[in-house]
Amino acid sequence: MMAYLLAAVTALLLIAGSLFALAAAIGLVRLPDLYTRMHSASKAGTVGSGLLLFAAGLYSQDPAVVARALAGFVFFLLTAPVSAHLLARAAHRSGHDLGAISVRDDMRNR
Repeated sequence: MMAYLLAAVTALLLIAGSLFALAAAIGLVRLPDLYTRMHSASKAGTVGSGLLLFAAGLYSQDPAVVARALAGFVFFLLTAPVSAHLLARAAHRSGHDLGAISVRDDMRNR
């Protein structure tokens, strides 16, 4: 019974993580400009990879693997938003234009 529950939770985490990764990939292709694409990749990609790491840690049932999966997820949470912010700021300073659908540029006068 416990093995089935473990397999079901692992499968749900894998499916959810894959869907978030798919959403990030679709966002990279479909969104209009660099800034919205970076938002999609950093947010959905972080959640998707975190869920996949949790699934791997849960399936292994090894405390060392679970600890590495949690450390990897924390690393993603700390680095992905910061790197996306710095890349967007560098792109804005180098003159990369916003998309046509953008209505406001808060960084214009900085």
